[in-house]
Amino acid sequence: MKPSLLPWALLLLATRPGPGPRPAAGAQGSCAHRCGFQDGLCSCHPTCFGLASCCSDIRDFCLEISPYSGSIMGGKAFVVQHLNWSSPTDSVICSFKESIQTRGFVDASGRVHCVSPLLYETGRIPFSLSMDNGRSFPRSGTWLAVHPSKVSESEKSHLVNETRWQYYGTAGTQGNLSLTWNTLTLPTTSVSIELWGYEETGKPYSQEWTAAWSYLYSLATDITNSGSFTFTPKPAAQNYQRWKVGALRIVSSKQHAGEKDVHALWSNEHALAWHLGDDFRADPVAWARAQCLAWEELEDQLPNFLEEVPDCPCTLAQARADSGRFQADYGCDLEHGSVCTYHPGAVHCVRSVQASPLYGSGQQCCYTAAGTQLLTADSTSGSTPDRGHDWGAPPYRVPPRVPGLSHWIYDVLSFYYCCLWAPECPRYMRRRPSSDCRSYRPPRLASAFGDPHFVTFDGTNFTFNGRGEYVLLEASGTDLRVQARAQTRMTPEGEAGPWGSGWLRGLPGEGALSRADPVLLAPLIPGSQDRGTGLTAVAVQEGGSDVVEVRLREGAGALQVLVNQEVLSFEEQSWMDLKGMFLSVTVADRVSVMLSSGAGVEVSVQGPFLSVAVLLPEKFLTHTRGLLGTLNDDPADDFTLRSGQALPPGSSSRELSRFGADWAVENASSLLTYDSKSLVDSFLLGPKHDPSFLPLFPEETASGPSLESEVAELCGDDSFCRFDVAATGSLSVGNATRLLHRRHLRHAQSLQPGLSSVPRPRPSGVLRLAGPARQRAQAGRELPGGRHRPLRLRERLQPGRGRGQHLPG
Repeated sequence: MKPSLLPWALLLLATRPGPGPRPAAGAQGSCAHRCGFQDGLCSCHPTCFGLASCCSDIRDFCLEISPYSGSIMGGKAFVVQHLNWSSPTDSVICSFKESIQTRGFVDASGRVHCVSPLLYETGRIPFSLSMDNGRSFPRSGTWLAVHPSKVSESEKSHLVNETRWQYYGTAGTQGNLSLTWNTLTLPTTSVSIELWGYEETGKPYSQEWTAAWSYLYSLATDITNSGSFTFTPKPAAQNYQRWKVGALRIVSSKQHAGEKDVHALWSNEHALAWHLGDDFRADPVAWARAQCLAWEELEDQLPNFLEEVPDCPCTLAQARADSGRFQADYGCDLEHGSVCTYHPGAVHCVRSVQASPLYGSGQQCCYTAAGTQLLTADSTSGSTPDRGHDWGAPPYRVPPRVPGLSHWIYDVLSFYYCCLWAPECPRYMRRRPSSDCRSYRPPRLASAFGDPHFVTFDGTNFTFNGRGEYVLLEASGTDLRVQARAQTRMTPEGEAGPWGSGWLRGLPGEGALSRADPVLLAPLIPGSQDRGTGLTAVAVQEGGSDVVEVRLREGAGALQVLVNQEVLSFEEQSWMDLKGMFLSVTVADRVSVMLSSGAGVEVSVQGPFLSVAVLLPEKFLTHTRGLLGTLNDDPADDFTLRSGQALPPGSSSRELSRFGADWAVENASSLLTYDSKSLVDSFLLGPKHDPSFLPLFPEETASGPSLESEVAELCGDDSFCRFDVAATGSLSVGNATRLLHRRHLRHAQSLQPGLSSVPRPRPSGVLRLAGPARQRAQAGRELPGGRHRPLRLRERLQPGRGRGQHLPG
């Protein structure tokens, strides 16, 4: 049972390590076997560093590693930081999830090395370290396993002209194939190159359904580690023909063939056309057609996953705004040049963030430059849903929930069979039809920003600038909680602006702020304190998920992200799969949290404070309370107290101060982190709502005569902007608020219901071709098999852009 927060804080403040001999391993004064714990004579919790309460051996037992992330394929070498071993040893064992072990070693400098294992899941993987050949594992840390498409290119081996590998044996594709790699990433004099195959066997959707990577055979052994290898593929033996998708692995030639979990470089997973048998090479179209028909027969026996995938947003604007449920498709992203290989005519595609609950399936939605949906009923370029979600689905490890690979087995290989290697694409499209938006309902939006100002889910605007920690949202059903800390802004001594120059900028395209602009930089007395407050930290949890907190890094005006009170690094990865949520930091000033319920929380820094936007699907109707209001399409009860009493909509700002104070966070349920003496004193030991702070109320604000013309020019009729100038004396703060208010209004406008994209009926078995493919068909160009093949799909296929690689950029 976890101790309540108050005694924990007192414990941390009281147990600071003093001088003396090192505590014995396993003692309450040591972190051996105690990483993450707060009890005992000293702390082994991540917060102890700021509280000066850590055990003296915390860095020896609570491990930091570099690099901290790698592909689920394994084979990534990493070094344990801060731990120095007195002598080299080969008795190092690295254990992942308490069940998967790899061999490590100590080098001549005393540094401890480990290798990540082959996994079938993404996310933060607990690992522990034994220095005595597995007799004890007192040291622990966390490894981040990521989708293969999210690792850096230097960590992979590369199939030169990947398209050629995946078409080898079809008409016009013969000769040699080449593989390259970075020799510095695998420091050894000679290497072996192996083929591994992936398959999922057993009765689908049963306990016997299993996923497995298997070593098949070696392409080369004991060759010089030159960084390249070229060979002429030969058909594999019959007993290897059942593997249709796989990857190449390069290892030191010192390793035994097929030895698992050793330092290695993997290629992308790909269709193994080059390894298939003589029957494929003799007539690839007939072979692929037979595979397509077999897939079609299997699909007809499997449950209809289409019934539970979400409908697509109606418009491109909705798809980009509904960030809690949909994220950009790596294979067709407007922000990365709209290179839409498999969806010509589209400028942007999105994928459903969460897999469907029963079958672990995924949705894809593509849009044209005009903002309308692109449907398979009208074109082969239309979006297609997936039986296996490309990003996988908890609990992972079993079909069809293995990240990337289940998607390959059930959605990508069949696309090769039916559409790329044989002219049977209508069969594929009939079983992977685009979803229209007939049942799509946009999420509801609420925001908090500026001094701070609130716009509730039902559209009520109000200002509450209390100082303390407050409940923005509590939602029954999923137990979603969003909490925030509000603090005053202190002007640094000698600064003309409140937080230095780092935050003095507008939104893209809005016009940047400059220190040289006399209109936007208003005077403030150095060292003075505002009568306004703003959000400095926001924490989110849903049910038993991880707790994510986004806060302003002290003195830097930049964001800091914590998971379960531990500060995260985004130097290697900008996308993380966490327990019950996904986390994305694609730009430095914005963090997106996507929860399993479909709710989304976006936190950004603009001006001296944080802003937060919360998106809730319609299933949250009548289930919310807190400062962001009661979501029920009735603004009249947005100011509902904990007791259930609702203040009238016309309440004054002083009366609304009572509403805000009523939603102060309680210590026992706080999600926020207290990892400094000032935070403990101010918010943990002090009141959650500071009654001594006298805010400025909107009814009492008025700009001085000298600023009135500048305020009118800057703010216009934006009351939030006017209030923040009056509360802070800074036109810069007012401008930041104005921009954030405009962002909220644009976001809300993007989510407005649009017209449904309803597919037009078409004759059964008829496939509409797009662009040049249609022109070739109309010109009567005949293709193998006597059908008009949608050539555009193949011709636009580019190396390294496999259809299975659809991760947010």
